[in-house]
Amino acid sequence: MSSRLIPSDFVKNVMQNGIGRYICQLQRVTIEFCKSNGSSRGTRDFIENYLLDFAKSNPGIVLYLKPRRHRHPHLCAEYLNGYKESVPVADMSKDEVAQWLGILRGRTGVQIVRLRKPWHTDNPSTQGIWHPFMFKDPSINTKPFAKKLPAYKSDNMSATEYLLQLKQEQLKITKGDSC
Repeated sequence: MSSRLIPSDFVKNVMQNGIGRYICQLQRVTIEFCKSNGSSRGTRDFIENYLLDFAKSNPGIVLYLKPRRHRHPHLCAEYLNGYKESVPVADMSKDEVAQWLGILRGRTGVQIVRLRKPWHTDNPSTQGIWHPFMFKDPSINTKPFAKKLPAYKSDNMSATEYLLQLKQEQLKITKGDSC
């Protein structure tokens, strides 16, 4: 998927999560499935084997079962911030359905976005962002240059050097003629 199709935003923190304790952001899950369709087999197996264990281990999540005739199964998740997400689980095994339910449980309900920057602040600093060398002496991060830099020597003579050489030869000739 192209990055232009994914909306971009800054880093956000879920503010409804309690102070000092974790509050699961997943509010309710609706499992839609068909009682006879073959694509719902893994979902039906999950309901028979794992659903009660999941409900006991997550008492803050409300679970609804919605039988739908002749439709593919879906997991519909609703979060505390109002975000709704639907995951199609057609032709998946009961373990894969359990994994998807675990992924939905661990999400915050914030839409998946491309991050513009890995940091964000509402009150930007005039000093810039912190880095590891902020309060260190700059000499530990720099390498001193040599005191005398070597001159560039070319194999070919430049036009300026050629003209200077001609001028010196001309001066030698004129000095030799004057004697």
